[in-house]
Amino acid sequence: MSDLFASAEPPSAPDSGRAPGAAAARPLADRLRPQNLSEVVGQEHLTGEGGALTRLLRGRTLGSLIFWGPPGTGKTTVARLLAQGTDLHFEQISAIFSGVPDLRKVFEAARKRRATGQGTLLFVDEIHRFNRAQLDAFLPVMEDGTVTLVGATTENPSFELNAALLSRARVLLFRALDPGAIARLLVRAEALTGQALPLTEEARGVLVRMADGDGRAALTLAEEVWRSAQPGETLDAEALQAIVQRRAPIYDKAQEGHYNLISALHKTVRGSDPDAALYYLCRMLDAGEDRLFIARRLVRMAVEDIGLADPQALVVANAAKDAFDFLGSPEGELALAQAAIYLACAPKSNAVYEAYKAATRLAKEAGSLPPPRTILNAPTKLMKRIGYGEGYRYDHDEPDAFSGQDYWPDALGRQYLYQPTERGYESRLAERLERWEALRKERRGEG
Repeated sequence: MSDLFASAEPPSAPDSGRAPGAAAARPLADRLRPQNLSEVVGQEHLTGEGGALTRLLRGRTLGSLIFWGPPGTGKTTVARLLAQGTDLHFEQISAIFSGVPDLRKVFEAARKRRATGQGTLLFVDEIHRFNRAQLDAFLPVMEDGTVTLVGATTENPSFELNAALLSRARVLLFRALDPGAIARLLVRAEALTGQALPLTEEARGVLVRMADGDGRAALTLAEEVWRSAQPGETLDAEALQAIVQRRAPIYDKAQEGHYNLISALHKTVRGSDPDAALYYLCRMLDAGEDRLFIARRLVRMAVEDIGLADPQALVVANAAKDAFDFLGSPEGELALAQAAIYLACAPKSNAVYEAYKAATRLAKEAGSLPPPRTILNAPTKLMKRIGYGEGYRYDHDEPDAFSGQDYWPDALGRQYLYQPTERGYESRLAERLERWEALRKERRGEG
């Protein structure tokens, strides 16, 4: 699998006089691969002075590693550089195309090398694609030193890899390239090719943003620009977008990106930041997220984080779902945006949520306690004779429509689960409950 960085001949001479990307069979990203860690851009926390990988190379000994990060951040290249720096044979496989028979061949070859004094660094791209049984096959050869495993994954290792494998490997986080790192890559590309990108400053910034933190994507886009621009032509932002189109955001609706963004949306609503909520909502809409998934989460926010502080929030969230069902896309998405802003601006309370959890816990712990007989119906003579319904007071016949009776099982006694806040409409409920509690004590002679 092509990677942004790995060993390649140095950029000794520019490809002058020929269109970059069209002149050579090798892609620009391949020709720009660094020869040492110091040339890797965007991962200074790992490759800079004092970085984790720099320290490993100084010691010339490696343990097994898992590289976790987005595409185009240099994971494959860094693995190659580690192998070169520690005199290990570099072996690369992809979990997409390999199975257990392939692993056996790789392990056997590594054992033979080890017998001659040559170690093996086994780089496994997309390691999260292996199933649990396949991942278990790595454990013996990691433990006895047959291979030093370096796995690369774009998915969260905590969810995708075996705990046993993770306990034997160190996870290193690769970051998406920031705009400055992408800009440095483009400068290197211009130096290698001997030609400036035919872009205005604004268009150059647009290209950096299109790369979305992926260095390989940035260089691929640059090649497309060089191929498409006519002699003497300088492309503005609009022309650039017409030529290369727009690269889709990195967002896997079935994987971590999906959960990260919905979590961000939920927390910004909870944190009463309507601007951030709208931003994350539009990120998800732009990436093609299921609109009804978002609508369901908005309803959840209304009941979990706003509750009775603003009962209208649930009405608004449900109405947004119905509006999207009725209007469809793109008009219906405005209803979701309206709901997100309303929820973010609404007063917040999780009192209902906490009361529900406490009641659930109490119901499980207390078991099958019968309600007091006073509030049980007595449809038969026998039930009346043993006290069902005896002494029950019909609240509507009482002053203030409130009797103050005890409704709890005798074994539990009075419990207080719902603790309303003083926010929004819930403050009125708090006053009402306080008044009822005072009346209850008065009518039982407790006050």
